[in-house]
Amino acid sequence: MRCSLVIIDEAHQAVAETYKLVLDALVIPYEKTALLGLTATPGRTWADINTDAQLAKFFAQQKVTLEIPGYDNPIDYLVDQQYLAKVNYRSLFYETGIELTPQDLNRINTELDIPQYILNRLAAEEQRNLRIILELEALAQHHQRIIVFNTSVEHARLIAGILRFRGFNTDAVTGDTPKSERERLIQSFKDEQPQTKILCNYGVLTTGFDSPKTSAAVIARPTKSLLLYSQMVGRAIRGLKAGGNATAEIVTVVDSQLPGFGSVASAFHNWEDVWRKNP
Repeated sequence: MRCSLVIIDEAHQAVAETYKLVLDALVIPYEKTALLGLTATPGRTWADINTDAQLAKFFAQQKVTLEIPGYDNPIDYLVDQQYLAKVNYRSLFYETGIELTPQDLNRINTELDIPQYILNRLAAEEQRNLRIILELEALAQHHQRIIVFNTSVEHARLIAGILRFRGFNTDAVTGDTPKSERERLIQSFKDEQPQTKILCNYGVLTTGFDSPKTSAAVIARPTKSLLLYSQMVGRAIRGLKAGGNATAEIVTVVDSQLPGFGSVASAFHNWEDVWRKNP
């Protein structure tokens, strides 16, 4: 084998079964083959330290990050250098009307993310949906490309349908959308036409989606996963030097009784404890 270096992008996925099998085959048998992982979020979850520690152990607890004098984290430096947009993070607070039982709260606390049946109940909240729609209509006055992260397949279709009825150029893509149709809708969203376009989605556009001109995102899907939250935010914060925008807006729907996040800067420090070697 002539390969001396194996590089994996999105390295937080490295310990997933399929990825790990391939990486082990490429690296372990060869003493002089090195492994380099690249990721903006050096952790697997937010609530399960054992899973995060497994990732750190896989990379021998050796993490290298940008350290720039005068900056608390790489995000601020990359914003100043215009590789990332200057982001206005806003929270859209909503006092949820759904009744959470002790069993619901226990599942939220113990599972890695919020159970889908609770997300489905949020998706049916009429007042919550109205506030999301009004927020999107306001954003459409200042942004040409807006992405929405919905709570379910049905929620993505509902919000897109209402916005279309109200005169906005809006589509929805989900895992149920046929591949050819999904590709057509995504390409339409990414084109250079000047009119405002809004793309609703569920479970499709968090990774592998690249539309640098996207300058606003509404995160209507509550999550316990800092990794997932960071991936959603990342779809809309490309800076000028990366083909994106000088500024961006991220609006996060914050539901009472449910966990959530407010920015991505914390992702660079959240997992420090699992990367620190024991004395």
